Amino acid sequence: MPFSTSVLSAAPASYATPLLAIAVPAGGLPASLAAVDAATGGALGRVYASGDFTGKKDEQVLVHPAGPIARVLLVGVGKAEEAGRTLIRRAAASAAKRARVLGVPTFAFHLPREAAGSVSAREAGQVIAEGLGYGAWHYPDLKQPPEEKKPALESAVILAPEATAEVEAGHLVGAAIAAGQAYTRLLQMLPGNTCTPGYLAQQAGELVRRHGFKGIVMDLAAIKAEKMGGLLGVAQGSAEEPKFIVLEYQGGSGAPIVLIGKGITFDTGGISIKPADKMEDMKFDMSGAASVLGTFEMLGRLKPKVNVVGLVPCAENMPSGTALKPGDVIRSHLGKTIEIVNTDAEGRLILCDALSYARKFKPACVIDAATLTGAVVVALGHFASGLMGTDDALVEEVRQAGERAGERGWPLPLWDEYRDLIKSDIADMKNSGGRPAGSISAGWFLREFVSGYPWVHVDIAGTAYSDREDAARVKGPTGNCMRLFAEFVLGRSA
Repeated sequence: MPFSTSVLSAAPASYATPLLAIAVPAGGLPASLAAVDAATGGALGRVYASGDFTGKKDEQVLVHPAGPIARVLLVGVGKAEEAGRTLIRRAAASAAKRARVLGVPTFAFHLPREAAGSVSAREAGQVIAEGLGYGAWHYPDLKQPPEEKKPALESAVILAPEATAEVEAGHLVGAAIAAGQAYTRLLQMLPGNTCTPGYLAQQAGELVRRHGFKGIVMDLAAIKAEKMGGLLGVAQGSAEEPKFIVLEYQGGSGAPIVLIGKGITFDTGGISIKPADKMEDMKFDMSGAASVLGTFEMLGRLKPKVNVVGLVPCAENMPSGTALKPGDVIRSHLGKTIEIVNTDAEGRLILCDALSYARKFKPACVIDAATLTGAVVVALGHFASGLMGTDDALVEEVRQAGERAGERGWPLPLWDEYRDLIKSDIADMKNSGGRPAGSISAGWFLREFVSGYPWVHVDIAGTAYSDREDAARVKGPTGNCMRLFAEFVLGRSA
């Protein structure tokens, strides 16, 4: 049963629940929680008085009072004046994760006004819903169930006795985004022998049927007819045939936003094979594709007044007797020729065909998301995605959408001098500029195929998945860029 959230106007002090989670700021017990403290026999006040809990970010304490509330979980958001969308979302996520681990089927979450900072009631409703869904997510489906199985977490109630209508309005948005991100993370988590190009195509077909989108999936013959030499070249070493997914959501008027996601369902590096260590993580190389499909799940649920096109080129990158070789030259959809100097620089080859194909829709703008370069991890670590583009205003709009989404991005330059890194002696360009400025030379490569529209590239190689667990999430897929896409699209809706 999918996890669900709802909003109630009930006061937290009188609401019977197996677990009441409350986001609280650093400092003493908030005055608005006096009734809750009284209902718990002063247990909350004693926790603060003991000094065992101060309300710092990610700090938690579990209290077992007597009465209708079986347990109270206090979750710190840090200093009240610094509270914002990201910290509130994170507090809700860590509460949901703790509830799941405790084994309660449902719980209640409350954000007192002292912890909201400058965040409006509507914004709070949105980010709480997003956070609850994020923290509740996990993927146990391929494991044997434990002998002592705990109840699954099925739902959460947001208690909002004040400004309930505003919280509910925000919750509707946040719940749709949370569903889209859960779907994104599910696709990311699936093993490569399940999540193939054909599987992503099937998922796109289900989105079309479920939400009434327009959509097509190009098979090998159609991709050949379109002369998508980049996608064909990457796929030619695999037994899995490539797919090219086109989804259209028509909710408004005017030129569409085009979202493109890299769909390499497994990346061995091809003939330029990767080291064996951590190669299993290359199932996450379709994370950009997952974020586009997750965004369409959100669009189908929320139905905003905007037009959006999703383009997802899908392939495996495998070594074989038919695979691309270093030194080969291929011709792209746009007609430009590409010298292959590194078969592990394959994502840009499938994206360049999608960027060229996007011209068909006369887009208002194009944004692509891709786990494109390890170099961006060196530059920005795992805390921000790299942003590059042809239009400074659009880059800033994307960056701000990421700030609202809690999925930060930072601009990198595409100065003309960097173009020299991809010069080829035999073709129009080569597909890798080497280690120096590796993310930027990859961005420059993509820029070569942008024509007639403003464009931004989001390199999510450092943010799409995590090898560590923290208070708000499990190890593995983060769903990064789906919320950014959602904020951007909703920001442009009528």
